[in-house]
Parts: sequence; structure tokens; C-alpha cells
Amino acid sequence: MADNIVLGIKKEDDPSENRVSIVPKDIKSIINLGVSVQVEENSGIKAGYTDDQYESSGAKIVKKLSKEVNIITAVNAFYNKESNFIQNSSVISLTDIRTDQNISKICTKNSLSLLAMEFVPRIARAQKLDALSSQASIAGYRAGLLAATSLKKYLPLMMTAAGTIPPSSILVLGAGVAGLQAIATAKRLGAEVTGYDIRLAAGEQIESLGAKFISDEVPEDSETSGGYAKEQSKDKQTSQLEFLKEYILKSDAVISTAAIPGRKAPILIEKNTVEQMKAGSVIVDISAPSGGNCESTILGESVNINGTIVHGPKNLSSEMAYDASLVYSKNIYGLLEIIIKDSKIEMDLEDEIIDAMLVFQNGKKRIEG
Repeated sequence: MADNIVLGIKKEDDPSENRVSIVPKDIKSIINLGVSVQVEENSGIKAGYTDDQYESSGAKIVKKLSKEVNIITAVNAFYNKESNFIQNSSVISLTDIRTDQNISKICTKNSLSLLAMEFVPRIARAQKLDALSSQASIAGYRAGLLAATSLKKYLPLMMTAAGTIPPSSILVLGAGVAGLQAIATAKRLGAEVTGYDIRLAAGEQIESLGAKFISDEVPEDSETSGGYAKEQSKDKQTSQLEFLKEYILKSDAVISTAAIPGRKAPILIEKNTVEQMKAGSVIVDISAPSGGNCESTILGESVNINGTIVHGPKNLSSEMAYDASLVYSKNIYGLLEIIIKDSKIEMDLEDEIIDAMLVFQNGKKRIEG
């Protein structure tokens, strides 16, 4: 428990990260919780939020967060392992703690309490905190636009004096939040869209967006209790690749979104399949940061393989930083409402949201990644 709460908005260390963890619009609401706010200068400038806007909302602009700070918010607080973390503070951030052991060392060394935004439980009461979904939705939308602008074709059916041009065909692999948003975006742009997912429940969602649903023989237990797809057996993966190949080769663009939390992304597009695709085809591999669904994906690059462009975007949400920051800020504010009571920090472990998200408490690990 801490009195005189000071919240610090950290400037992102990653030079490719354009988002900011809290936007000016939410500063007054945070202050009303009994919190004073410091913002490292120019924290929001790349997202389209100026220091003047933060000051007008009641925040104090500082060159560096002071040792008075009790709570630090960030998009990726642990990007720079050499950062000077404020001892005994609470950090709210997205993390790679499942795969990055350095984060545990930093939390232990600095007696940090870490609330990991990727551990928000999938329950109704926690929906407004769900940063993975808010950011995935933006990534899916951006992926749809990237596919559209990369194709050298119209997306919709076009009837012209020179003849009729058929619509482009887009295949979306994975129908989580990102995949469904990619489907919706491609449909709005007029493409013929097909969606694939191993979870039977995803079929209705895909079809509700006006897309065609395809699936191979799906095992009944292909979905986790949290709603994510389970990793498949070797035999299942082999038949899956064979099934998908036919549809991939017929498509003008493929947007792949399949991911397994804490694991390498499953391969859905083999290199020899890419080599056989029509010249001018496009692949947008949203799962590139976790290894990619395509064997030809290179993180952060766009490669040309026999005329097919394979995009491996590093951070699609960051490319739409203004709105991505807006919704992420709301996610964090939803958490602050839970942990701040009567102008004090209260980590109530009886609350299933706090119990799920509090990975470290005062430097001691509570949750295994």
C-alpha cells in the first residue's frame, strides 16, 4: 500500500515504437482517482499527442521520471534492459516475460510489482482491460490495408467501359480478433474473402462478416478455455498444410494471424507454397513477431519470392499509433480503477483480475509464464 500516488508515463525506449501508454484525454480521470501524473517529455509526440496537451490536462512534464513515482505505465517498459527502474514501484506494461528471462531479473533486482497487460483474464468484467484484443484489432485493420495497397489490383468488382474486372480474393488464416478485423476490412473494401480457423466456433463469426469459412477436419478440443487455438499434433499440422495449400495458391493475398500465447507461431504457409503462388500475390504475416506463419517471413522486412511479396511487419499497431494509444490508454485506466482505492494502491489478490495479472509483487515472482 502506498500514499500520495504519483503515476509516471514512460517514454518508449524502442525507436520503432510510436505508441504512448496514456493519452491526454484520460489524465483528468486518473487525477480524479487521487493520483498526480508525470510525463516524460515528448512521450506522446510520435502518436500525435503533444506535451502541451498533457499539461493542459493536468500532468507535469519532466525530463525523467522522479523517484516519487509509485506506478509506471508503458507499452513496453522492458525494451531497454539498461533502463534505471524506480525501486519498489509498480509497472503496468505489455511484456515478453514468457520468453525473456531478463525481465524477471529486473523485477527482482528493483523490487518491482509487475502487472502484465497480456495476462488480462478473459472474463466479462475484464473486457475493458483487454489490451491484446484492442491492439490486435488495430493490427488486423492495418493488415487489410497493407494487403490492399500491396496488390496491383482492384479489390472490388469493377465494371468499366473497357470490361469487367473481377474482385480480388483474400484468404485470412486465423479468426481471432486480428483475423476477424482483417476479414471485415477486406470485405468493406470489396474483396472476396475466405477465412480459415481450426476452431469450429470461429466459423459462425467468419460467416457473419460475409466471408466464406473453410476448415479441415477439426478436433473438438482445438480451443483452450481462454478461447485461443491449441497447438496441433505433428500429423494434424501436416494435413493442415496440405489442406491450406490449395486455397493459398488460388488467393491473390493471404493475411496470416495464427498465434499461440507464449509459443512460436505455427507454420501454415511453407516456402515451396510461396514459390508456387501467382506472381503479384501478397502475404501479410501478422504473426511475424512470434516467428511467423510463413516459412519465408523475415521480421521487419518485405521480401520478393518469384513475384510474391511477403510482408513481415514488426508492429502494425504502432503504425496507427494515435488510435492504438487511445484504446490502450483506456485499457490501463480500467486497471487503475481496480488497483487504486481511496487514493491508495491496493493489490487485492482476491480479485481474479489482479491475481491473474500481478506477475511480480515487491520483487517476488507470483506467476510462472
